[in-house]
Amino acid sequence: MPYLANLSSLNSSRERLWLENAAFAASVPSGALVLDAGAGTAPYRRLFKHARYETADFEQVDKHYEPSTYVCDLLSIPVENERFDFIVFNQVLEHTPEPKAVLHELYRVLKPGGKLIYTAPLYYEEHEQPYDFYRYTQFGVRHLFTASGFVIERLDWLEGYFGTAAYQLGFMARQLPGRPSDLGHGVAAYLLAPPMMLLRWLFAACSIAFHKLEMRVKIVSRGHPKNYIAIAAKAVSQPS
Repeated sequence: MPYLANLSSLNSSRERLWLENAAFAASVPSGALVLDAGAGTAPYRRLFKHARYETADFEQVDKHYEPSTYVCDLLSIPVENERFDFIVFNQVLEHTPEPKAVLHELYRVLKPGGKLIYTAPLYYEEHEQPYDFYRYTQFGVRHLFTASGFVIERLDWLEGYFGTAAYQLGFMARQLPGRPSDLGHGVAAYLLAPPMMLLRWLFAACSIAFHKLEMRVKIVSRGHPKNYIAIAAKAVSQPS
């Protein structure tokens, strides 16, 4: 059904991601060197036109990639220590089997005083199989970053609960069985199919409504986020 298939084109989480990355990019001085770690299609490249922008990715998932500056595992980025002024690290940590080691590597290549923007899901379906390993609570995020030497400057919900609800409803709209052959055998399967299809349409409409609500108001007093965002810094070494 085209209506249900197009539901993914309305995505408040992607809007929130864009706004957060735009705000981060605005804090980057002209000419600063930025690494987009696990860049994939490099969707935020144009936000960093005023900076020098490099990318790193292992390019092993069966999907489109923008050509990376460094084709590598994020466990070992082939650059010198303290090369980058800023790091962009969006929706990547869940795909790394050794997250603490990856964060240690990002810490290595970041200059003292440099900052990193992180986002990753708490609640999301498995994707980019078989490279999907973990989901992170706010406590897990804080533990991993501080254990790797970073100072957390901000740790927040990326989207509010309306965004999470929109995702849940959209997922049900796409995935609930709607054909009799998917609902078992006999008369009951044929009786269940029409209400299931009605529910799919209802959930699709509700998902759109919640996506729009999310961009009007960010509810963080109840429920849970779909993703967390953090801004982390590498402290400037103090003279001994």
